[in-house]
Amino acid sequence: MADLECRDLRKAYGGHVVLAGVDLTVPEGTLTAILGSSGSGKTTLLRIVIGFVVADGGTVSIDGKLATDSGGTHVRPDKRAIGYVAQEGALFPHLSVAQNVGFGLARAERKRGSRIGEALDLVGLARGYADRRPHELSGGEQRRVALARALAPRPALVLLDEPFSGLDAALRGETRAAVLDALAGAGATAVLVTHDQGEALSMGREVAVLRDGQLVQTAAPDTLYRTPADLDLARFVGDAVVVPGVAREGRVVCTFGTLDVRGDAIAGAVAVMIRPEQIRVMRSADAGGVPARIVGLSFYGAETVLQMELADGLGTVVAARTFDSAGAGAGDDVRLLVDGPVVTYPATDAKREGRGVAATPTAS
Repeated sequence: MADLECRDLRKAYGGHVVLAGVDLTVPEGTLTAILGSSGSGKTTLLRIVIGFVVADGGTVSIDGKLATDSGGTHVRPDKRAIGYVAQEGALFPHLSVAQNVGFGLARAERKRGSRIGEALDLVGLARGYADRRPHELSGGEQRRVALARALAPRPALVLLDEPFSGLDAALRGETRAAVLDALAGAGATAVLVTHDQGEALSMGREVAVLRDGQLVQTAAPDTLYRTPADLDLARFVGDAVVVPGVAREGRVVCTFGTLDVRGDAIAGAVAVMIRPEQIRVMRSADAGGVPARIVGLSFYGAETVLQMELADGLGTVVAARTFDSAGAGAGDDVRLLVDGPVVTYPATDAKREGRGVAATPTAS
């Protein structure tokens, strides 16, 4: 096991800045998820850590040992003791599972074969898989073999680059669980790069969000989801309903009434961010709350997303996610209550983005 520390990492290609002073610390024995959209710089960050790409500036230290610095230090990738799981596994198609897993082992250890069996045990694959070829495996099994190959040499650090891409939803969830179990069993320090919010939030002890080459927030998953650093981030890590309001003394007045504010209070005009699952839909006229009419409904099995127009005279449409729609349908009049505190941001953030007052949630 080892910790990872990156300080002021910078990288540009021509005039295009990809990383602009990234600071990242991954404590020993933990997994940090790097979350970012396409082009945010997350894969470049991973490739600098492993040594495939030379940074323009900054340092990378693994277990306290310098791997990269601005003075010309650049430890070769094969000397960094890093396990790497590429997108879609990247197994060697002409090699058996055992040969793939043992690829990075010393010849003597590869001949003994015991470590290959141990690595398969770690990822939850029976040793009978050893003689199979990659084309004889399911997508999830191929990802497990790729992880076993990364773990076999007992690396100080494991890097996972979009390791679940292309898997269907059920297989993705099963494979995530297997990967987490394997990393925990190996006591590994790991970095997961992903564009999938659910993946990052469910797997990382911490989630670091990379945007335009900068880490905008690094926090525990629940903190990141409940109190995002800015409105853009709020919309990126989950669905959000955003309405204007006026805040004062830890509370905010908006179209939903007077609500408690989570985190640091901002006084004056604000954008109020509410998660769709906070909006409770009541059928009774005596339920209190604010009146609205259902104008659309999307059914996703376990949950239903309701689109509702508020009776505010402005035509404001908001969305709520509910696990019990109670037979509500388009055209029904309802009352809306907001459960729990909300988060506020400077009103200028909403104006700068040029977006509407309400974001429409999708199924998770």
